[in-house]
Amino acid sequence: MKKARVLFVSQDITPYLDETYIGKIARKLPQGIQERGKEIRTFMPRYGCINERRHQLHEVIRLSGINIIINDVDHPLIIKVASIPSARMQVYFIDNQEFFNRKAILSERNSNKYFEDNDERAMFFARGVAETVKKLGWQPDIIHCHGWFTSLLPLYIKKYYNDDPIFADSKLVVSLYNDTFPKSLNKKLSQKLSFDGFNKKDIKHVSEDPSFTNMLKQAIEFSDGVIQGSDTISDDLVKHIKKTGKPFLGFKDELEYMDAFNEFYDDILAEAHVS
Repeated sequence: MKKARVLFVSQDITPYLDETYIGKIARKLPQGIQERGKEIRTFMPRYGCINERRHQLHEVIRLSGINIIINDVDHPLIIKVASIPSARMQVYFIDNQEFFNRKAILSERNSNKYFEDNDERAMFFARGVAETVKKLGWQPDIIHCHGWFTSLLPLYIKKYYNDDPIFADSKLVVSLYNDTFPKSLNKKLSQKLSFDGFNKKDIKHVSEDPSFTNMLKQAIEFSDGVIQGSDTISDDLVKHIKKTGKPFLGFKDELEYMDAFNEFYDDILAEAHVS
């Protein structure tokens, strides 16, 4: 019997950045799921503040070299990889000189002001992950997204790549965290997404306002299952999840989440197989 394949996509993974709750989950979860008999792949952005020498990142030439068009402009995609030997786990990094070379993550280091192009960076990251998985020829059964920065990936997988055999049977799971940002993203995000062929219905939430909550609602819209990643999330999001009727897993602590997530994946895959 073929092992189920789980693709983990996170805005942050320990130990490559200062430890955060998302980063810790995105580090431990893939290892635990691999130990439970599934195949894994893991992706994150290659922020400029990551110490490439210390973490032994190196470019994967065979995966790099394509251009991704964002807002009608070509951006070269660079793929790097590093290993976590203790976990028998590789991490793939999505890189681009313009979007990820700055020595910060999502905001300026001194002022904490969010970067004006975070919308385009999130678009590039989503497209970069999908294009790299295609080049790997690795068909994921589950794609699990962590952090708001990954929230456009379900939209791209379900609409932009819907005819691609690599993603034909992929089920999307999103974890919702309290990784909020202070103000809405660039107001032209929906216009930029329209360049990729999305219609108003596809991007209705971010068309209204590309706020933190609406970015997560956008992710939920094209997901097959939702997990509460933080111990609390907004009432607005809870109501929205109930309204959609999507399979939902409430918050699980560090003693519970590994087995609970694994069972959640199995339930979603079993439901897809039955239907």
